[in-house]
Amino acid sequence: QVQLVESGGGLVQAGGSLRLSCTASGRTFSTYAMGWFRQAPGKEREAVATIRRTTYITNYADSVKGRFTISRDNAKNTVYLQMNTLKPEDTAVYYCAATEGREVVTSTPDYWGQGTQVTVSS
Repeated sequence: QVQLVESGGGLVQAGGSLRLSCTASGRTFSTYAMGWFRQAPGKEREAVATIRRTTYITNYADSVKGRFTISRDNAKNTVYLQMNTLKPEDTAVYYCAATEGREVVTSTPDYWGQGTQVTVSS
């Protein structure tokens, strides 16, 4: 069993930046494909960014390309989401997710974090 704990959310003005962190405990972090998802009020949860388990190849939703960057540090059991040029439409609860033993995080990850609120004011 792995536990994912997010941090770094908060309130920021449009155009600002935030960095989310997600630290895993319990199992070998390098065996997990990782990703960030978000869910805005009244909307379905969507994948924002993923990072492959061994190649570290990244993938982004079209809405965040060029503004968000996902990275991982296996030595710290942590995955990050650097969010720049934030927009009000980025307001959501952001969740860290992990899929064990797969190269890419799936749409139904094995583990979820508790979520962290990101609010972007206009």
